[in-house]
Amino acid sequence: MERVRVYVGTYTGRGSKGIYAFEFNLQTGEASQPRLVAETPNPSFLAIHPSLRFLYAVNEIWGGNKEGTVSAFAIQPDGSLQFLNQQSSKGVGPCHLTVDKTGKFVLVANYGSGSVAVLPILPDGRLGEATCTIQHEGKSVDPQRQEGPHAHSINLDPANKFAIVADLGIDKLLVYQFDATKGTLKPNDPPFVATAPGAGPRHVAFHPNGKFVYAINELNSTVTAYRYDAAKGALSEIQTVSTLPEGFTGTNTTAEVQVHPSGRFLYGSNRGHDSIAIFAIDGEGKLTPIDHQPTQGKTPRNFGIDPTGTYLLAANQDSDNLVVFRINSQTGKLEPTGLTLEIPTPVCVKFLPLNAT
Repeated sequence: MERVRVYVGTYTGRGSKGIYAFEFNLQTGEASQPRLVAETPNPSFLAIHPSLRFLYAVNEIWGGNKEGTVSAFAIQPDGSLQFLNQQSSKGVGPCHLTVDKTGKFVLVANYGSGSVAVLPILPDGRLGEATCTIQHEGKSVDPQRQEGPHAHSINLDPANKFAIVADLGIDKLLVYQFDATKGTLKPNDPPFVATAPGAGPRHVAFHPNGKFVYAINELNSTVTAYRYDAAKGALSEIQTVSTLPEGFTGTNTTAEVQVHPSGRFLYGSNRGHDSIAIFAIDGEGKLTPIDHQPTQGKTPRNFGIDPTGTYLLAANQDSDNLVVFRINSQTGKLEPTGLTLEIPTPVCVKFLPLNAT
């Protein structure tokens, strides 16, 4: 794989109009000029269909009890996106989505209302009406951020059998059995694992071996490692470690977490410290802090690791830039390449192999 196309989701306003894209050369580390490929409101998180023919975006719409939407696009040969249709996300403020392994369903998490939904994908890539909606209940200890449920992400396990939902508002990772023929979710047994009170779990990453799961906790700036029983869909905690260096006294929240394709390293973003925290992963799934790499911008909400594991692209939401780092394959550390791309309010980074369309 020599080249990829990078799609970037944004918050519209302050100069952004929707989804941007550019071409990136994995051999040379060079990139084309980013361009607008779809106008759509607040496409804050993106997911690419397994066929690589379609792209789906949440429209993180707010205002009263106004429901958000999910938009479907066909990926054109030149990288532009053709709008197909839009469906309700069955909740307020959708912030994360994933496409199941069969390519038949989109699963979406609604932050504002603390709910999740499943939308069927029709043969032409368009979305049908939701086949399943689940409303979370409860609250936790932070009166500002945890006054009610806030589903922040939904991820499927490698077997496509279980969905893990990180709910920041109720301090739980909820586990659902996913039926890939009917497009339904039902609570697993046990139905959840609780985090520390006030942790605020946000995003989740599976280890490539499928045996470990990592949850980044937004409110207390930690990452929790879990063993994952793939047969039962059960999580058991291994450890929790801070994403911040010792002695840091400023305010911080975390955002994204990803495991390197090699399975040897884990990366998490700090907003406030404005860094990528880097950890080594041992054979038991345990984490050891390695380094903190400044992202050369403000508020790294999201980042992407290319499919070959050569580069990490950090999206600095509040400085309107995407900064490219080379990953040291031996140490896991990040080395600035000097390449910075200007994209307004970047939030989500997704890669598409260029020979795919």
